[in-house]
Amino acid sequence: MEQRLPWFARLPAGMRAGVQLVTQTGVANFVAWLGQRGERVRLTAEAFRIAPRDLARRLTLSQTVDLVRIATQVFEQQLPPLAADEAERRALVEGVLRFGREIAFSAATVYAGEAENRGAWDARVEAVVVDAVVRGPGADPGSTARSSADGLVSRASALGWDPTEPLRVVVGTPAPEAREDLLSEVRREADRSGQSVLVGVQGNRLVVLLSEPPGLDTGGDIGTVVEAFGPGPVVVGPRVADLTTAHVSARDALAGLRAAPARPDAPRPVAADDLLPERALAGDPVAHRKLVTAYVDPLTAAGGELLTTLATFLDGGGALEACARALFVHANTVRYRLRRVSELTGLQPTDPRDALVLRIAVLAARLGTDRGPEDPG
Repeated sequence: MEQRLPWFARLPAGMRAGVQLVTQTGVANFVAWLGQRGERVRLTAEAFRIAPRDLARRLTLSQTVDLVRIATQVFEQQLPPLAADEAERRALVEGVLRFGREIAFSAATVYAGEAENRGAWDARVEAVVVDAVVRGPGADPGSTARSSADGLVSRASALGWDPTEPLRVVVGTPAPEAREDLLSEVRREADRSGQSVLVGVQGNRLVVLLSEPPGLDTGGDIGTVVEAFGPGPVVVGPRVADLTTAHVSARDALAGLRAAPARPDAPRPVAADDLLPERALAGDPVAHRKLVTAYVDPLTAAGGELLTTLATFLDGGGALEACARALFVHANTVRYRLRRVSELTGLQPTDPRDALVLRIAVLAARLGTDRGPEDPG
């Protein structure tokens, strides 16, 4: 084995001894079986269990196949010449073939068991990571934001997630049928696009963490991931810089999911920031602050009468002439000011949806509710 497999010589002595122990046990079982031809070959997974517990973890399946191939070839070369006659030679050849088959089945059993254990463990760790993102830093009693972040990064790294990659959090209701098949397909699709995905089902809520590696900015387009969700709204949180700030995206996405019923015509999926008015009406202080920052503060900074004109226009039901009379200005002046509002905010005051966003932003500024808790992101 050392001559034909360079990596075998680099194994720790304990690992090499484990391989030799398994091989010797197999040979002993084979010899015993040859003396009792009516019995089945006794080389089962028990022969592998006598080896060190981490042997299957340290050796890959392909490496194990190489070792089995070498052991079988040695048997094929060394045993038949020892036969006393042709009948005995055929019996030895047949025995070697059955012996190799049993080795293969035994190795497959061991690796299948390890894969099942690892899959179950990974699923538990994945659920813990998703829960930590949803709950946010410092949610556990006695833990600090730093220790929570360190634990989150450690667990996610164990799952192969790059904690430095940007990501988005997507929330909705899980599909009622064939959920596991759909989630597996989501993982395959994400892998093909170079993205990583973590999934957590929390009661009637499905939470998906979707990475966006450098050079990839989906703009909130989650592609086939939406198919893993059941009926109802699917909300995409904002893009955040890394895993330690993922709770910001989760917070906004969950706030959007709670407020989404107020906008039944919302697209699917919908960005959390496209539900800012509904979130503000639901009492989300982050939405209050974002509305004021994005749409009121630019008008205030521009000076003049832009904010006053916008508020008067919206309070008057969007009637341009009534707004001009209330401000004692010409209608063209109102048109100019509204055009400037559009340039600064990116919204059209004459559009029904944009007018709603602007109106809620103005109301939030009047109420002073834009001074919510500081955004940790």
